Amino acid sequence: MTGQRSSGQLHHGPVPWTGRRVLVLGAGVSGLAAIRALSRAGALITVADERSGVLADGLLADLSADPGRVHQIDMPAEVPGEVDLVLATPGMGPRHPVLVSARAAGIEIIAEPELAWRLQSPDGPAWLVVTGTNGKTTTVGMLASMLRAAGLASIATGNIGLPLVEVVTGPVRYDVLAVELSSFQLDRSPSIRAQAATVLNVAPDHLDWHGSLQAYTEAKQVAFDQAAIAVFNRDDQESRRLAGGHPHPVGFTLGYPPQGALGIDDGVLLDRTFEEATELARVSDVPMPGDHNVANALAAAGLARTVDVPAAAVAQGLRSYQPGPHRNTVIATLDGVTYVDDSKATNPHAARASLSAYADVVWIAGGLLKGAQLDDLVIAVRDRLRAVVLLGVDRAVIAQALARHAPEVPVMDVSRNDDGAMVEVVRAAAAAARPGSTVLLAPAAASMDMFLNYTARAEAFTRAVAALPRGRAI
Repeated sequence: MTGQRSSGQLHHGPVPWTGRRVLVLGAGVSGLAAIRALSRAGALITVADERSGVLADGLLADLSADPGRVHQIDMPAEVPGEVDLVLATPGMGPRHPVLVSARAAGIEIIAEPELAWRLQSPDGPAWLVVTGTNGKTTTVGMLASMLRAAGLASIATGNIGLPLVEVVTGPVRYDVLAVELSSFQLDRSPSIRAQAATVLNVAPDHLDWHGSLQAYTEAKQVAFDQAAIAVFNRDDQESRRLAGGHPHPVGFTLGYPPQGALGIDDGVLLDRTFEEATELARVSDVPMPGDHNVANALAAAGLARTVDVPAAAVAQGLRSYQPGPHRNTVIATLDGVTYVDDSKATNPHAARASLSAYADVVWIAGGLLKGAQLDDLVIAVRDRLRAVVLLGVDRAVIAQALARHAPEVPVMDVSRNDDGAMVEVVRAAAAAARPGSTVLLAPAAASMDMFLNYTARAEAFTRAVAALPRGRAI
């Protein structure tokens, strides 16, 4: 039944934690949050982390009124004896020896969001889950803004912000959670039953972690498996396929929506999931450029409407949403050239969406491709490219795709990988640009070959733009 609105939510049954022996692999932010929550629940916790000495004795003592409940060991070669459950953080890939041995022993492996679901009280908040290859954080931010505009106590959480276990066990009471979940988290969260979930899109990514595109796609499927309502992208083949057997699908499209879907009509976001069409907002209310961000807004609106958020709150939520950094962020306009930071575009699918928002682009690309291929991306955007500047360990792969499919586009290769590399990259891009051009950092690759993370890459880009010789700033 399309367009179903429901306030009910199924919850995992009570789990007795007292005395349960849990091995926590990884003591980062989410791992520590899980340790604290498990300790309060009475579990017996063993902690292992690849980083030696990551947990000080004093910190361990602070995690429980009974410090004996929590102890640390070196990362073992296989799962220790007498473990009832393993909680693995995303850094622990499925082929890690401890996880391989745990599966062989029949020991359940879960992620922190699954633990949060099991710890949440039966009258806890509804979960609205967002996943997909690209657009998750933007969609979750828009969704949380819409929920707050409707007067609902809400927070964006999951793969961003506070760990879910802190949110569901903390002192603040929420009505609805806007939950971003990655494929890593979904892979180990089998029993989460969201009020509604969306799979925004699916394109090859994280294949080094999952092992295959099929395994990656199956992880995304988990979001829909037990959700009461599946909000799917009618314009994305895989999202549409994953929702195919769901009893309560709600689609969204950048075209005019059929009955039972959301879409666009003459610059208006339209909800046709009920018999009467409802105007939700205008496309001009979406605070970020590009059709992909209009699609993100439709997905967020579709989720929000499942908890009865009114149209006025959808529009207000979009207008008040403040996009996160490094997502199509304008850094400066110099001599008629606009410099845009989309360092968050860490795979070809994201880069394609970003490039499609601009007509005349000097593209800065490259980094760690993680096995991704660039042919389809280059074919899709080649008519927009004035020039390309390449950096990073896998820049030759991009250069080869450009030579095959866009041989007329000038390509500049920056081979250095020291702190001055981005300065050279930006100078080359500025020299190739003309008034009206956009110099776009949308690398289509991860950053860890040269930078700590995509934020550090963006900061280097911003510094390099600021260091350009000044002509006429606009």
